[in-house]
Amino acid sequence: MGILSDPNRRQALSRVITRLNAPLCIISYLIGLGWFLGLAFQPFTLRSYISENSMGSTMVDEKFIYGERALSYAREFAAHRKSAGGSPVAWLERTMRGIGLEVYTQSFVRNLPFPDESTERYMVKGTNVYGILRAPRAASTESLVLSVPCSEGQNNNQAVGLLLSLASYFRGQIYWAKDIIFLVNEHDLIGMEAWLEGYHDVNVTDIKSSVMMGRAGAIQAAMSLEISSDVITSFDVVVEGLNGQLPNLDMVNLFLAFCQKNQLLCTIQGKLQRNDFDTFPGYLHNLHTMLLMVLKQGSGRPQGDHGLFLRYHIEAITLRGINSFRQYKYDMVTIGETIEGMFRKLNNLSERLHQSYFFYLLPSLSRFVSIGIYMPAIGFIILILILRALDLWIKLSRPETANEDGVAESEPEGRPGFLSLATPIVICHATGLSLYYLPVLSQEMATDHFPVSESEAVVLIAIAIYVAGLALPHNTHRVLTGVGSDQGWMTLKLISLLYLAVQLGCIAVINFSLGFILAITIVPVAAVVQPVGPK
Repeated sequence: MGILSDPNRRQALSRVITRLNAPLCIISYLIGLGWFLGLAFQPFTLRSYISENSMGSTMVDEKFIYGERALSYAREFAAHRKSAGGSPVAWLERTMRGIGLEVYTQSFVRNLPFPDESTERYMVKGTNVYGILRAPRAASTESLVLSVPCSEGQNNNQAVGLLLSLASYFRGQIYWAKDIIFLVNEHDLIGMEAWLEGYHDVNVTDIKSSVMMGRAGAIQAAMSLEISSDVITSFDVVVEGLNGQLPNLDMVNLFLAFCQKNQLLCTIQGKLQRNDFDTFPGYLHNLHTMLLMVLKQGSGRPQGDHGLFLRYHIEAITLRGINSFRQYKYDMVTIGETIEGMFRKLNNLSERLHQSYFFYLLPSLSRFVSIGIYMPAIGFIILILILRALDLWIKLSRPETANEDGVAESEPEGRPGFLSLATPIVICHATGLSLYYLPVLSQEMATDHFPVSESEAVVLIAIAIYVAGLALPHNTHRVLTGVGSDQGWMTLKLISLLYLAVQLGCIAVINFSLGFILAITIVPVAAVVQPVGPK
């Protein structure tokens, strides 16, 4: 505070910020990038551990003896699926009722904004089938979900067989304190979203579905299975959800604990875990794994059906069977024991998972990077915007400049008016809103009057809006005072830099990967760019 209150010291600080602004920005960028690259190094990571006491070291003996039954169910499902040309709804209903579950179906319809590229269809129709195993030792107030996506083709047959065999095995146990829902959803994410909206009685995606006739308790956790082989060599855990949401870290730690207990090979991002964290090859392996997670999380697209559960505050992961490491082979018995053990742990939950981390990066399954460690990386990048804004503010606050003879003279250019600053900002926001709404809304009109397809119409309309938005701000200097002056563009850039800093900070809190990808690409351009010439 003494530096800021003393005029001499404040002037000295201003001179330092002005003269060393470019070196400070470069150093800040390099520190932020180096900090991010160092996150995969062992001193920056923490060892994973289960925080929830109810999922701690309880003495349970996992058993699963229906391995052959799982394969038999898978073969029957594949045969009925081939004959039906889709999900064999009638066979699933009959089989689940034979096991002893309460069986219900849900039909849904979704109109696509674009035709599907593979089948050229505008409408998706499907039916979800789910069975409820009521808890014999508690009221139906809480539940768990085991889901299997039923997509086109012959994929995931073994996952359906394992789901049915697990339902048969769970039916004979008496220790369940939560209802268990066994769900086979059609058309992957569309079917899962239809089921979740119907279960929670909401409609956020305009999916038309039938009324749900059966419900269990509030869903505490969920797992999605994807297995397309009778024998798998490893299990890959998928955590990235919608808009970069991640499940509670205890879900991942629970998966790792049971894989280690049953000696099941587990991977993340399709990569095996290394133990030589302190070596350079181990660091590169962890860095590659973390970069893959950043790219997937930054895309905002759910990497599995579990990603839609996170929207409803339900902790969920996707377990994907891989058949690529030929030196390891595991049958359905080992896989069933692992999943049965995880469900028994989740059955012990007395409250929702909340004690562990929700914001993290995973360079490996056994180690993680918490939010307090990775946020300084983007903080140093955003600091560049603050330094450039300070430099502009110092230049704008100087009331007079010196000429070549050293004589002080006043700034001849007038200060920019409110309209000269507000107009470009309003135009930018209007362009963004137009890019968000108009392409999809006007695609039908474009296809009626021009010989283009729906996807081509959207691209062309987006390009037209973007070009118009770029052209408009350059023409404002003709009618608005102060736009073409140095003070005009400096003031506008000062506001824009602070606005961008706030936006990147907010994005980084919600989705660090997206915020960091935007920051390392946008910030250097935003810091350097300035108008050339009178405009």
